[in-house]
Amino acid sequence: MIIIKTREELELMYQSAQLVSKTLGEIAKMIEPGVTTQKINDLGDTFIRDHGAYPAFLGMYDFPKSLCISPNEQVVHGIPNDQPLKEGDIVSVDVGVYMNGFYGDHAYSFKIGDVTPEVDKLLKITKESLYEGIRAFKKGNRVGDISYAIQEFNEKHGYGVVRELCGHGLGRDMHEDPQVPNYGRRGTGKALKDGMVLAIEPMINMGTRRVKFHNDGWTVTSRDNSYSAHFEHNATMIEGKPRLLSTFKYIYDALGIESDEEDEFLWENA
Repeated sequence: MIIIKTREELELMYQSAQLVSKTLGEIAKMIEPGVTTQKINDLGDTFIRDHGAYPAFLGMYDFPKSLCISPNEQVVHGIPNDQPLKEGDIVSVDVGVYMNGFYGDHAYSFKIGDVTPEVDKLLKITKESLYEGIRAFKKGNRVGDISYAIQEFNEKHGYGVVRELCGHGLGRDMHEDPQVPNYGRRGTGKALKDGMVLAIEPMINMGTRRVKFHNDGWTVTSRDNSYSAHFEHNATMIEGKPRLLSTFKYIYDALGIESDEEDEFLWENA
């Protein structure tokens, strides 16, 4: 069942999502060669708790850490450890918080130092496909329109669109209806309505779309060990238009990046 949120509930969800955004901004300040994913996890855990929230992933379905941190060929659900990140790596950091009775949940894929042009393009295209999906979150469309937009944008660049994992509804539960695949057909799936909240999250491989599930019960990698990128936003619809509850602004402030990519979706304009 899809749960429609009131404007008051959306305001609370905005606060939860913004704490995730601020946590990712703090993490951006420490992203460099030599840092371990465990250190990133610990910083994120402390920052979330210091702001009166709980790290949502810790203990969820028995996950052992507070953040999902997935380097290189890891698609999602990487378990933080003491292995240092290296120059040329990429790492997806997926953060969830529980605050005000609601969840926030989004992710960003970071470059570790300088990466190859091919890897840089993978990150660029995956993030652009996220916004293509968000643009399709509008009155008159269905979930399949979001899915198609993401799939079409990535596949025209020759990338593998992961099918075994997907985005989802978000609210008082971390995973609510509807599921939001990153592949699909236009005009199919549940109708998109005002007050829906979706976690839209393309997971895109440089090579094959196929993945491998590891024996630790969590780690998922590309089957050919090609690099994988993952970007995620929390979005709602207000008066038929998509609006972001989350932001990458704090990341960009930390990294010295100027961007207007979110301007058309700003919550402040709702």
